[in-house]
Order: sequence, then structure tokens, then C-alpha cells
Amino acid sequence: MERRTITPRPDWQRTVEEQGLVYPLTRHPDGSLRPYWDESAHYVFPLDEIEALEETVGELHRMCLEAAGHIVTAGRLPDLGITDPRVAAAVTEAWYRRDELPSVYGRFDLRYDGTGPAKLLEYNADTPTSLVEAASPQWFWMEDRFPGADQWNSLHERLVGAWTRQAALLPPGPLYFAHSSEDEAGEDLMTVAYLKETAEQAGLDTDWISMEEIGWDALSGRFVDNRLRFIRSVFKLYPWEWLTTDRFAGHVLDTLDNGGGTGSTLWIEPAWKMLLSNKALLAVLWELYPGHPHLLPARLDGPGDLADGPGWVAKPLLGREGAGITVHEPGSDPAPRDEPCCYQALAPLPEFDGNRVVLGAWTVEDEPAGLGIRESSGLVTDEYARFLPHVIL
Repeated sequence: MERRTITPRPDWQRTVEEQGLVYPLTRHPDGSLRPYWDESAHYVFPLDEIEALEETVGELHRMCLEAAGHIVTAGRLPDLGITDPRVAAAVTEAWYRRDELPSVYGRFDLRYDGTGPAKLLEYNADTPTSLVEAASPQWFWMEDRFPGADQWNSLHERLVGAWTRQAALLPPGPLYFAHSSEDEAGEDLMTVAYLKETAEQAGLDTDWISMEEIGWDALSGRFVDNRLRFIRSVFKLYPWEWLTTDRFAGHVLDTLDNGGGTGSTLWIEPAWKMLLSNKALLAVLWELYPGHPHLLPARLDGPGDLADGPGWVAKPLLGREGAGITVHEPGSDPAPRDEPCCYQALAPLPEFDGNRVVLGAWTVEDEPAGLGIRESSGLVTDEYARFLPHVIL
């Protein structure tokens, strides 16, 4: 693994915007606009490293499914903050019926520097973003700059294949694609637009709607679109913890199609994906696989003995884009946070040319599917991170 600088393509911003990346710049706290898509450098991997990373991602995904099953069968949903009996029942039923429910994609965040085993930082298999840039613009960048080279990137064909295989699990009518209209940057919108495109290429009938436009028809007891048509299936880029706590949560649970022909609305990703997008999963994994080379020590009851090690990180169970994460050096105050957190051993992100790097490794269905790389200035990968393309040489 190596970071190399390179001259950006002329008119790179217009190029990536035309390829779906309509958020190529990020506004920073000082008001400046700086590249989010950063092709002034790129990462180079030998093939054997990529093959090893693919094996790691496949193994981690299998371990996560084992941990999810343990959480359900051992009655540990409260460890994830899932204490509402109706939500717990929905998650449990979805887990046992998961073969009947469409499930599309997820993203592992890994610590890796090319010299030792990759370490799992977290897994988001409910609402992961940075998909568009990983699947499309970085592939076209490679074709422009390194024709004949390769890239760990089978995202597009795997997504089309996933929709094709799972079409039989969908009810009649269009599959709606929804995101929140409160997304100002356009990332959620374009992620949903790209997934909608892959579904259409698989031959599915699709339609648009925002989460805020979804209506409730009290007469029929059904969710409807803005033309009062029943919504039988919807892919939502909207976290389950919001879906089950906002003002329509009762209707969601009352009408939930969880397989087996019950309910009137099928939501994708399914409710069991809450098990894979909660930081408590990291602690459960460490309990089930202590000392595993691809895991970091983690626990839920406070930092404990982690405070005696190289440092520790406190992660809110449902935080995203680094929100709420705090990094604690050795010897710092071991007092637990007030909010529920997962406490994980500190493994500082590797530094390349002064940049902190995290690998985003994608899964589609149950298979490794591609790689996206983000850089940040600090130890926490936050909303000011930059996306850099990669190539296999």
C-alpha cells in the first residue's frame, strides 16, 4: 500500500459531477470550500494485498452475522439500546425471516497500513454512504489515468446482480427509493439515485419519493405516495432508529412486511440490519472472538482495562461520520460517558504523507465488492474527510 501524488485531470470537478458526484467540495468551518473528491493523490496496492483484504472482509462479514444471531438468541437487544418491545420483536422476526427479505449492501471501515492485519473499526449495513464515489467516479478516473490497470471495484455489477436475484422477494408495484429532503449536500440523494439506477438496470419498476413526502392513509391503514398510491416496497436511506422513533413509528411497525406474507410495506434495508449498524456489535464480536487478529478489544461497560493499554476510543452506539467519538490517551480519565457507548482499544489510523487513512470495504449481499479510501487530518474520520481513488498495479 502506497500513497502517490499525481496531477489532477483538467476540469476534474465537472467530470466527477457528470458521473454523479454532485458534492465534490466540502465547506469547512472557516467557510472555505475544499475538495472532497481529491485526485491530487491516489493509493496503489499490489494484487496480493487486495486479495488478502477481500478474504478479511468475507471473514468479518461471516463473523458479524454470527454475532447478530447471538444477540437475538441470547436476548441481548437491550445492549444495543433496543428496549421497545415492538421494535425488538420486529428485529427478531426480520432476523429469522432474513432469507425472505431483500438485503443489499454494507460498508466496513478498516484500519490498515499494508504491513499487518486489517482491524475492524465499525460496520454500517443500514445506511452507508460514499457509495457513488467508490462505484463510479473512481473507476472512470482509473480508466482515464491508468488504462489497463485494475481496481478493487465490482460494486456496480454486484448491485445489479443483487437486485436481479432478489426481485422475486419484492411485492407487486414499483420499488420506491427514498431519502430525507433535509440532506443539503446531495450525498444521500445521489446515493439513492445511483441505487435506483442499478435496480432499473436489473429490470425493476422504480419510483422516487422523499421520506417527508410519504403519507399515511388512515382509511386504508396504508402508506401512500404523493399521488395516493399504496407504497408496497421502499428502499430508504433513513436509519431504522429514526424510522422506529419518529411520529409515524407506530404505523411502520403496524404495517411492516417482515416476510411470510404479513404487513403491507416492505422496507429495505430490513430491520435486522439494525444489528450490524450498532457499535455494540464490536463488543459482542470481541466476546465471541477474543484475540482475533482482525478485531480490536471492545466492551460496553466502560473502558475498564482498555484504560491500561495504548488508549481507547468511546463511540456512541448509533453515531455516524465520527459524530460523538472521543479519543483517550493512556492514563486519561476512565469515567464512562453518560450516553450508551462502545469502548474500543485505540488503534490510530495510519499516516501517509501527513494524512490519516481509513479503508471503506464494501459488501453486496454477502460478498466483498469494492474499496473506497478516505483521508482526514485527525484521528477521527469525520464529515471533512476526503475521498481518494485507488488502483491495483
